[in-house]
Amino acid sequence: MKAEQGGPEFAGQDGVGVPDALQRLWTPHRMAYIKGQDKPEGDEPPGCPFCRLPSLDDEQALILARGETVYAVLNLYPYNPGHLMVVPYRHVADYPELTPAETRELAELTQHAMLVVRAVSAAHGFNIGMNQGVIAGAGIAAHLHQHLVPRWGGDANFMPVIGHTKVLPQLLGETRRLLADAWEVPPGTGE
Repeated sequence: MKAEQGGPEFAGQDGVGVPDALQRLWTPHRMAYIKGQDKPEGDEPPGCPFCRLPSLDDEQALILARGETVYAVLNLYPYNPGHLMVVPYRHVADYPELTPAETRELAELTQHAMLVVRAVSAAHGFNIGMNQGVIAGAGIAAHLHQHLVPRWGGDANFMPVIGHTKVLPQLLGETRRLLADAWEVPPGTGE
């Protein structure tokens, strides 16, 4: 259909449902993620992105901080701005397989990440968790990783975001810079 003279043109398609007032944002590049393109197969470290990331420089890998046994990295396919993961360096799939030191540092980095994200973006809350196994929704089941997803009042519900597209107001490199710069400053001190 065509708008009044000088107005925008809208394309319609028969047979696709009842028209609504929503505009559609098409993101065909996400099909690589949905179809699992370049996702490692099997349980071995070769090809595992979480094993490869620490060998890159922090900016290129989107790494925010490195600990002794775990590191914090932005999610390449974020649900919300600031969505990050805490990942052990060791290629381990199951939470009970973590050593006490890895478990402790994973918890400590998660706590610190919450403080940093709150200081930088005033997040109202967080979804924190890990999907253990393919059947539980783990995209890379062979290498354990804990998600930290910032939430704000009025943002979309968590589950619809998983199955659909999320519009993000900031490029990953900029988000990484803001969080990495704030990482070393004790949250709440403003120093």
